[in-house]
Amino acid sequence: MKYRSTRGGMAPMAFSDILLEGLAPDGGLALPESLPRIDDDTLASWRSLTYAQLATQILGLFIDDIPRADLDRLTHAAYRADVFGSEAIVPLKPLNNGMQLLGLSEGPTLAFKDMAMQFLGQAFEYVLDKRDACINILGATSGDTGSAAEYALRGKRGVTVFMLSPQGRMSDFQRAQMYTLQDANIHNIALKGVFDECQDIVKALAGDLDFKARYHIGAVNSINWARIAAQVVYYFWGWLRATSKPGQQVSFSVPSGNFGNILAGHIARQMGLPVRRLVLATNENNVLEEFFRTGIYRPRPAAETHATSSPSMDISRASNFERFVFDLLDQDAARVSACWQGLARDGYFDLSELKPLFESRYGFVAGVSTHADRLRTIREVQTETGVLVDPHTADGIKVGAAFVEEGIPMLVLETALPAKFGETILEATGKPAPLPAHLQNLSQLPQRVAVMDCKLDLVRDYIAEHAPGAT
Repeated sequence: MKYRSTRGGMAPMAFSDILLEGLAPDGGLALPESLPRIDDDTLASWRSLTYAQLATQILGLFIDDIPRADLDRLTHAAYRADVFGSEAIVPLKPLNNGMQLLGLSEGPTLAFKDMAMQFLGQAFEYVLDKRDACINILGATSGDTGSAAEYALRGKRGVTVFMLSPQGRMSDFQRAQMYTLQDANIHNIALKGVFDECQDIVKALAGDLDFKARYHIGAVNSINWARIAAQVVYYFWGWLRATSKPGQQVSFSVPSGNFGNILAGHIARQMGLPVRRLVLATNENNVLEEFFRTGIYRPRPAAETHATSSPSMDISRASNFERFVFDLLDQDAARVSACWQGLARDGYFDLSELKPLFESRYGFVAGVSTHADRLRTIREVQTETGVLVDPHTADGIKVGAAFVEEGIPMLVLETALPAKFGETILEATGKPAPLPAHLQNLSQLPQRVAVMDCKLDLVRDYIAEHAPGAT
């Protein structure tokens, strides 16, 4: 299988090449030239597989330049019971009002990002070892990508990580998870700005082809297709556990900031998974909800990006949205490029004439959850079910509840464990969130982070000073 760019300016590339490439050379995002289709018989044959076995089957559809036996070894190394706490890897838990929770936060950093990052860590090391190469990973995080990437890549041969985060915009627990890592190949950089500004710097440096080549810059943000492919697996896993017969539909409610998590659901649906609806849940930073309601995509400036109690979604410019627009515009790369040129020029683009297709063709609906909503949802879910959820998952539950239909399971994708957002859990329930035993003393550990103004040149200079293997 070969990969192309959403903007049409990239020669076809193999999976291992786009794994190391990150952003396409033309500024677009990599996608398969065509998506595999899964029929009912194949789905039925997957019902008895373990999570690692299912990952081998699905990722093998996207990866044909890694021998299947090696891929199987990588997935089994990534999805182990000792890493995710049980053989289930992703448990399905009952909620209230006809909903179920897809438990994606059992990994080492207690967040759904572990599901893709654990595979990426294995894949990076494998490909770099085969090529006798090294890579400097440059990423931005609004909270969970950073720690998941760092825990997956710490100590990995040939990999150094530079992770940008917005100073003061993550929870204390999220900061501690990242900044307490002392591994020599991990560099945390806190920028005095918001996540979108951190992300802009990542894209600018990834788009500087000379700098990218000289310092072997790669990506682990969801601009990296391997992240999306690995996330597709748990949509199939959830469907296989929530259904009992061929063709039975399932809906998914997905807390959405950077659009990568729900994009994986879109890909699964395009592959033939019987998905009724993809429910996009936002917080007060509702740029994506506004698009699905109006057809107009209008990101907000940093000054208008709210700091909320579901901080991992405090994002106005969603990196992965371009991949969906590519499908929405019938995979016309020229029209996609024109949209992003218009966005740079005018601050928005208008696809309202295509609004009827959002749900009828692609199954997308959307809604907003506020601080008061998430506090009430956390309380109600715990009272009615005994399950304690984090603020982002609460957003997904609140929005998803409006789209529950009789006879169609609604799976809410868990974002993180409540321990990562202790202040909000305390406000909602009056009690602190329970901490896993191995993380009880996390906040007391020494932290290592470089703090600087949110300026491209400062980040560029820091990487140049600390990156190994420059050519």
